[in-house]
Amino acid sequence: MSQNTAPQRTPKPSSAGAWAAGGTLFAGVLMLVTGFMDIFQGIAGIAEDDVYTRVGDYVFKFNLTTWGWIHLILGVIVAIAGYGILKGAEWGRVAGIALASLNVLFQFLFLPYQPWWALFSMAISVFVIWALATDEAYGRHEKF
Repeated sequence: MSQNTAPQRTPKPSSAGAWAAGGTLFAGVLMLVTGFMDIFQGIAGIAEDDVYTRVGDYVFKFNLTTWGWIHLILGVIVAIAGYGILKGAEWGRVAGIALASLNVLFQFLFLPYQPWWALFSMAISVFVIWALATDEAYGRHEKF
């Protein structure tokens, strides 16, 4: 009558899982930073209509004050979603993917005013979408 008293091993997380979990944490931080940068872009657009210059003709023409309000509202919502991601909330993950997708669209439309920043912000949003969509253990790991 011998009992098996060997300690049970817990499986190590895979390398891809570790990358995704680290990517999720980084995505939450990036969402916060992107949200605050969008807030500042919005304030600048609302405060002065001549802060941004337009680069050539573009099909999508909006008043810069309108762009300011769009960026301000989107920035607040993106920052809240980033906070939700950092807290490990499932709604933060879903909202993060949706808002990062929306941010790609809005930054594309903002290309004539700030081309380099818009491209950089789109790249960050694509990374955020990837990180949040590939983290299979999102609901199972400890909250950050």
